[in-house]
Amino acid sequence: MKTLLQSLRLFLVLTVLTGVVYPLAVWAVGRLSFHDAAEGSLLTRDGRVVGSALLAQKFTSNRYFTSRPSAGDFATVASGASNLAWTSAKLRDRLAAAPAGQPADLATTSGSGLDPHLSPEAVAVQLDRVATARHLDAARRAQLNELVARHTEGGQLTPQRVNILQLNLALDAAFPSTP
Repeated sequence: MKTLLQSLRLFLVLTVLTGVVYPLAVWAVGRLSFHDAAEGSLLTRDGRVVGSALLAQKFTSNRYFTSRPSAGDFATVASGASNLAWTSAKLRDRLAAAPAGQPADLATTSGSGLDPHLSPEAVAVQLDRVATARHLDAARRAQLNELVARHTEGGQLTPQRVNILQLNLALDAAFPSTP
């Protein structure tokens, strides 16, 4: 009986430590030290949350840069890769249907299906479409190129990438009056 009571006490102590104290400590450190990340890296415009810098969103208007395809149609609940092997006929057909010279990240899904980044090459392919839809003249097209360059991350040790939601928010801020 003594062993049973000791076991129950140890069980309760460990339950409180690992089920209450530790999670609360991790939550508190996250909130205090990494507030933005702990809150989901939310991006706002005009005081309204428009998305997370960590998740891709669906952009269908020609006025915006589009994200890479999503296997779960950009729904976080159904997130996941397409799981198409490089030998898959479906993947081969998808890549064959893509325009010649199009970067692979515009035709393939990411590991989670929600990757918010594209390569600078994939963004460059979309520059003319976005500039035309926003009726940008040559000088403003140069500003658009500079905007993309400012939003390109990575380099020396990591591949270069552009966060599409952040770029599109900056695009609206830089060219607010374009039709």
